[in-house]
Amino acid sequence: MKTKLFIILLALSSTFMVAQNKLADKFFDNYNYQKASELYEKAYNDGDDSAHVLTRLGDCYYNNSDTKTAKNWYAKAVQTHEDIKPEYIIKYIQVLKSSGEYEKAVTLIEKFKTLHPDDSRVKNYDVRSLSDYEELTNGDTKLVTAINNLPFNSEYSDFGTFIHNDRFYFVSARNTENRIYKWNNEPFLNIYQTDIKTENNKKEFSDVSPLPFKGNLKKDIHDGNITLTEDGETMYFTRDNISKRNSKKFDDEGTTHLKLFKATLINNTWTDIVELPFNDEIYSTGHPALSPDDSKLYFVSDREGGLGKTDIYVVNILEDNTYSEPLNLGDKVNTSGREMFPFVSKDSTLYFSSDGRINLGLLDIFKSEILKDDTSLPVNMGAPYNSGYDDFAYFVNSDNEKGYFSSNRPGGQGSDDIYGFDAYQCAQTIVGTARDIKTTHPLNAVSVKLIDNTGKIIEEFTTTENGEYTFSVDCNNTYTVIGTKEDFKGDKKEVETDAVNDTEYTADLNLMPLIDGNQIVINPIFFDFDKWNIRTDAQYELENIVDVMRSHPNMVIKIESHTDSRGSDNYNLKLSDRRAKSTRDYIISRGIAAKRLESAIGYGETQLLNKCSNGVKCSKAEHQLNRRSYFYILKQ
Repeated sequence: MKTKLFIILLALSSTFMVAQNKLADKFFDNYNYQKASELYEKAYNDGDDSAHVLTRLGDCYYNNSDTKTAKNWYAKAVQTHEDIKPEYIIKYIQVLKSSGEYEKAVTLIEKFKTLHPDDSRVKNYDVRSLSDYEELTNGDTKLVTAINNLPFNSEYSDFGTFIHNDRFYFVSARNTENRIYKWNNEPFLNIYQTDIKTENNKKEFSDVSPLPFKGNLKKDIHDGNITLTEDGETMYFTRDNISKRNSKKFDDEGTTHLKLFKATLINNTWTDIVELPFNDEIYSTGHPALSPDDSKLYFVSDREGGLGKTDIYVVNILEDNTYSEPLNLGDKVNTSGREMFPFVSKDSTLYFSSDGRINLGLLDIFKSEILKDDTSLPVNMGAPYNSGYDDFAYFVNSDNEKGYFSSNRPGGQGSDDIYGFDAYQCAQTIVGTARDIKTTHPLNAVSVKLIDNTGKIIEEFTTTENGEYTFSVDCNNTYTVIGTKEDFKGDKKEVETDAVNDTEYTADLNLMPLIDGNQIVINPIFFDFDKWNIRTDAQYELENIVDVMRSHPNMVIKIESHTDSRGSDNYNLKLSDRRAKSTRDYIISRGIAAKRLESAIGYGETQLLNKCSNGVKCSKAEHQLNRRSYFYILKQ
């Protein structure tokens, strides 16, 4: 008998916990994290330490930016459940990092890498730069960037960009008639061109064609990145070391070395190809870039005396086709790793790629003001320019808003692809007025929360005397705006921003007063047919009663409950009385003193709201309208 009673009690307890969690989930889904956390914590204190409860508690505080409390709940979840979803381990790592507990975070990362070696979210975490990783991943939230894979990318490697007078130059391995380069099993590289046409504000590209060199294309050597002088008459480009064609072009490891060459445009053909004098027979020299005034040539080399695997150098272009001695740009740019693909914009900003600094993985694109300020340090461009893969060959036009870069990130058409971007500082606003929905009067002191598309509360505003609020928001995002005020039922609006700068969105909020005369007015409390248990949707509405009574500690109310006409009159009186008392018991279970609920009385079918009396045929919805409860204020 005791065993049977224990099983019954256990089943009832389990059913209650499930119902309580459903209610908490409903508040969570509606961004009421305070109420949700209260209910989840009650479930936890009642013995429910399921992964769902623990992670939802973590999320409630995480979304409210209370990372200290979130950390504690995520810790419980991770430590209690070995099969916890990876996303919660990631969040635990993030809150550890935000609280400065980097050693714990690093330990957890290493464990995570072992358990989930292919998960891209941590495989590129750099232990040295853990505190900076998230900032790089998020990039500049004010910078709206449309990243587009260019239509002429091929299934082979396409990279490098230079534009002059709307002619687009790039490097590609698409010529399948070329010999195969065994290092990557693709054809040798050639230089190609296409013309940019703009029609109806949309860019289009002409057919791609090889760069017209005098003589035949080389099928067994690489031609690489180029740069042009301002007049478009002189080109500097990279090519394999061909000075020893009859010996070997490769070193003992099979690596081909590079040299820089110069060519002149004559009758639309690149001719008079000349090797630059500062090339080296043992080390590589390549990746040319010109200063805006064409007076300096920047390049990359692994020559002896550098700081790392490859460094960026500069030479002055002198008269009579001569050059100064190469100068290493120093440790403000170069590292012990690889610095490659320099580019100098019209405003003399240096862009380059490096794997030797804090990055998202492999080569990242950096920008530096070193050419204008010799104390300047490089800045990682962050996402979306950078990823966990190789990101390189950055090029931007004169207004610094439209440009291109190359990457081997997933989702491309080939091993390397060229991506175009449109970038600009985009500022938008969401404005609105909070009003009493019944009187339409503005409401001051309404707490308005701005919530991003992950559910995180990112800003809060209290309305002015005129009921107004304002938020500055990012372009191309989805937001939820929620307004709450004591003794009112809140309202929420969804706002989806576009990519147009200075757009203003209006999201007015209409709050329903919960106290109307001598009643607390909420949405109807519905019951299932012939039942008196409180449904989850009814619990959700009853929490408004709980909130009002908490904010008015001397308030006393009475409860009336009503049924539909189905069933006998006497039975319905008893059923409604049970419903009234179950409603009262729920409110008491939420911490409201029993003495503040003076009475809970059922009136059966004696006060129907419609025609649906005995014998009248009605729909389910019409009958349900009569199954309701009222809450009258007796003392306030």
